[in-house]
Amino acid sequence: MAAGDTRRAAPVTPSRGDDVLEDAPDAAAATLSRGAEEYLTWLAVERGRARNTLTSYRRDLVAYEAFLAGRGHRADDADVALVEEHLAERRAAGLAPASVARALAAVRGMHRFRVEEGWDGDDPSADVRPPRLPMRLPKALDEDEVERLLAAAGGDDPTARRDLAIVELLYGTGMRVSELAGLSLGDLGSERGLVRVLGKGDKERLVPVGRSAARALEGWLGPRGRPALEPRRWARRGDAEAVFLNARGGRLTRQGVWGVLKKRARAAGLEDKVYPHVLRHSCATHMLAHGADIRVVQELLGHVSIATTQIYTRVSPEHLRRAYEQAHPRARRSAAQ
Repeated sequence: MAAGDTRRAAPVTPSRGDDVLEDAPDAAAATLSRGAEEYLTWLAVERGRARNTLTSYRRDLVAYEAFLAGRGHRADDADVALVEEHLAERRAAGLAPASVARALAAVRGMHRFRVEEGWDGDDPSADVRPPRLPMRLPKALDEDEVERLLAAAGGDDPTARRDLAIVELLYGTGMRVSELAGLSLGDLGSERGLVRVLGKGDKERLVPVGRSAARALEGWLGPRGRPALEPRRWARRGDAEAVFLNARGGRLTRQGVWGVLKKRARAAGLEDKVYPHVLRHSCATHMLAHGADIRVVQELLGHVSIATTQIYTRVSPEHLRRAYEQAHPRARRSAAQ
């Protein structure tokens, strides 16, 4: 089959490390060239990219190859002008700069893959510049607001015990919503105070659980919590092992966790400030503000690069100022005068 031929897209292997909550369109129903399909397979198998990343890249490549076909071209005869025209068309369609940058990353990755595989002689996207993106600082709740959210999640019925454990665990560990939804009872392990988390790219890490989160988790797993929501017969394989259950006794999905957060945020008067990863950002920001080593926070959150963790130091100028005054000899001397 030639590199430009199309075929039915293969489904992407699911991953529990997804960060994106919105549902993507059914890109698996579209057709892509062999080169694009093999590139996506390489990303999944060799690079361990998460399902939602692959879904987004597939959607971007479907749009790119449809654009090329509309102008009588294929990936093997694309040039710089066509790539730039495609991006301009995406911008004109209303895509945000970050989405345009991701579309270019997908196109560039595919062309680079085709060159490395020997299908093409050069990469027409190599010299195309991505749009400049403004630095987006994650917004965290302050500590009083976290306390309000925790108070709103409290209660003695099974769902309240579950919701408190969810909020405590998200804030106490900094794990992603999808990571929490994917927890199974076996992940709680035998080692006291540790939980095994499966993150992006199916990479495992052990995360410590603080006393407050452990106490809330014990309340949920105790007789008046999770057992009260267990069904007589489990509907799906794996539900019996889920740490968090919905009202019907099935595994609570990431959308379900987000629903819990919205409900409790509304009760706390914080609806406008709470979004899926706000407790993750709050955990990192508050730990750094209280003097945690940035490498520890990097390990806790499962960041591959410390540059990703460093963004939280920009969120708290007070943390930077205090660290500077404690570490710089001239700053200490000036403060003492």
